[in-house]
Amino acid sequence: MDLHRLEVFCKVVELKNFSRAAKAVFLSQPTVSEHIRGLEEELAVRLIDRLGREALPTQAGQLLYRYAQKILRLREEAMQAIENQSGTLAGHLSLGASTIPGTYILPGRIGAFKKLHPAIQLTLSIDNSRKIADGVLAGSLEFGLIGARWSEPALSWQELLSDELVLTVYPGHPFVAKKEVPAEELLAEPFILRERDSGTRKAMTQLLEKHLDLARLQAVAEMGSTEAVRQAIKAQIGISILSRRAVAEDIERGTLTAVPIKGVTLTRSFFLITRKNREPSPICKAFLAFLTENGERTATS
Repeated sequence: MDLHRLEVFCKVVELKNFSRAAKAVFLSQPTVSEHIRGLEEELAVRLIDRLGREALPTQAGQLLYRYAQKILRLREEAMQAIENQSGTLAGHLSLGASTIPGTYILPGRIGAFKKLHPAIQLTLSIDNSRKIADGVLAGSLEFGLIGARWSEPALSWQELLSDELVLTVYPGHPFVAKKEVPAEELLAEPFILRERDSGTRKAMTQLLEKHLDLARLQAVAEMGSTEAVRQAIKAQIGISILSRRAVAEDIERGTLTAVPIKGVTLTRSFFLITRKNREPSPICKAFLAFLTENGERTATS
């Protein structure tokens, strides 16, 4: 079984589209289709259902995908181990993060790590916490850094960094003139939320439900990114609670304002998640050690 064909097959399954998969692996769409057809002929079973523009794995395709991930990961680990023995850390690492650590924390850490090990390649996927966890469980990501925690027996969770959430309003909002705002006053304001699987939303809910009946919150919008929430606040659609990291530049420029909530401390943790009983690759081990050793410096930088 050709390993390159397996790589192409995995990309089709992950992207659910032949054209997007072709761009991702730098091949033409007919070539990708030929690779899939060759695998199907070799195994004498249909692997992909073509449903209009969408390509979905059959039951046999789902089974092959799970094994293909293991095979490709083992090949990568073998190559990394050989490079490591020669004293050079090389190879590829796929990692994932929710919006705040993926945008404001990991790029700097990746840059510093790359300076130490220039031969490595890293792919950083940024999505909501649930989807990053799903990627770690499926094996498409070696680890994740996310801002929420829930019950998932197959994952190991390690608290790595802290984060402060702040009530964020636009200039000219009545809250700006106050030193602090009673929590109850939030219920009278139009409120912008992140999507339900967002770590920021989960953390905000857990922290505020001790002080407020969140069912009374006047939610006017749900948005799929921190950037969308920031712009919506600036457009005076409503107010929200966001990571201070995400609005630090806005606060400095005066385009947004952070207002303390009376008697409420809004701090959360970022968690490093890995798949239990899965041996990390040499690059993954090295990068995790680097993250752990530099965690506090990252948190305060």
